[in-house]
Amino acid sequence: MPPPRFTTGELREGDVNFCYGSRDGQLWPILNRIFKLDLPFETTEIAVEKRKKFLLAHQIGICDIVESARREKIDASDIGMKDVQLRELLTLITRYPKIDTLLFMGGNSKNGPEYFFRRLLKKYDLNLKPVSSEVPRIHEFLLPASNRVIRTISLIAPSGAANRAVGSLQKYKDLKNKNPEMTTVDFRVLQYSEFFKN
Repeated sequence: MPPPRFTTGELREGDVNFCYGSRDGQLWPILNRIFKLDLPFETTEIAVEKRKKFLLAHQIGICDIVESARREKIDASDIGMKDVQLRELLTLITRYPKIDTLLFMGGNSKNGPEYFFRRLLKKYDLNLKPVSSEVPRIHEFLLPASNRVIRTISLIAPSGAANRAVGSLQKYKDLKNKNPEMTTVDFRVLQYSEFFKN
């Protein structure tokens, strides 16, 4: 879920009024590096339009799995969401037959995208079958309406809160030993490149 200021319209300098538009988030800076986009990071319509053009050109759809939620503490943490209503993603996937992969911006921790997606699948008696248990975890499931196999990939969340998770990965530690300048964002650029470019 976006920070509350995106609901109230009290955006900060550097925010973009679009999905993952918080100036504190890392998804767009990561994609900016991977695709050499030269995106503006500002609260302008040009910044929004450039992101939309990129998504259309690369046939990438983007949406929250959470349709609505309540919060007791007004912050951007996923863990604080209550009374969560999920978006009917299976209906969307069925409607768009070209969808074959879902990239989750986070994993299976409570209120993370994979966690919620598993909850959604349970309603339909469906399960994710593991393909790879290494990070990023890869699963697949069969969409009954069309017999399509849909793959899910749980990328490390593009948030500062997930930096500790990156730092604990052996793969990151090995790369950091070879290149002490490597950052957690650099690691995500490597991880995301493999999946966004395919």
